[in-house]
Amino acid sequence: MSNSRPSGRPALILLPGMPLDAALWDHQLRHLADVADPLVVELAECESIAAMADKVLATAPDRFAVAGLSMGGYVALEILRRSPERVDRLALLDTNARADTAEATATRREAVALARQGRYGQVIRAALPRLIHPDRMADEGFVRSVLDQMERVGVDGYAREQEAIINRPDSRPGLAAIRCPTLVVCGRQDVLTPPALHEEMADAIPGARLVLVEDCGHLSAMEQPQAVTALMRDWLLRD
Repeated sequence: MSNSRPSGRPALILLPGMPLDAALWDHQLRHLADVADPLVVELAECESIAAMADKVLATAPDRFAVAGLSMGGYVALEILRRSPERVDRLALLDTNARADTAEATATRREAVALARQGRYGQVIRAALPRLIHPDRMADEGFVRSVLDQMERVGVDGYAREQEAIINRPDSRPGLAAIRCPTLVVCGRQDVLTPPALHEEMADAIPGARLVLVEDCGHLSAMEQPQAVTALMRDWLLRD
C-alpha cells in the first residue's frame, strides 16, 4: 500500500480492549475524522497477541498511527516489536507493559470456565466495577453500552482474548527502543491498570507524554470521551 492517503490525513488504527468492540472508540471515530482516517480493527477472532498484531499489519496501510486501550495496548506494543518502521505515532491507554501475573492468570481461567458453563452474563456483569468509575455504575445507558459490546464479542471471543492476554510477553525490555511520538493515558481511578504502571511505561519510552484523566476508570475512551479525544487530537497534530 502507498504511504499517501486519498484524504491527505494520516491513518489511525484503533484497537479495543477485552472483550470490547468498535463502540469503545465511537467518540474518537466521530470526532477525529477531520484530522485522521480512523479505523477500528476488532481482535476477538484471534487467539494470540501475535496473531492480533499480524491482523493489524495486514489491514493497515504502510504507515499509520496506532492507539490501543488495555488489550489493544498489548497489541500495539507487539506491532512496535514487529514493524516499528510502520508506526508513526503510538498511544497507550489504560494498559500495561508487563506480562500477566500468576494470580491474574488464575482469575482469567476461572472466568473463562464460568463463561463456558453458561454464566457469561454473570461474568461480564461482575467485571463492571473493576472496569468503570463507581459514579458510572448508576448510568444505565453507559453500562448497557459496555455490556452490549461484551455480548457481541461473545463467549468464544472472550475466551480467545483471555488466552491471548494470559500468554502475552513482557514488553518492558523494548520500551526504550520506541522512537515515535507516544501518548500514555490512564484513568486516575483505573484499578485494573493503575497510574503507576503508566508512569513505568512513560518513564521508559523516550519523550513519552503521560496524562492522567480525572474521574475515570479503565475505559477512558468511553468514560471521558471528550478529554481523551482532545488528548488524541493534540497527539495526532503535534510535530
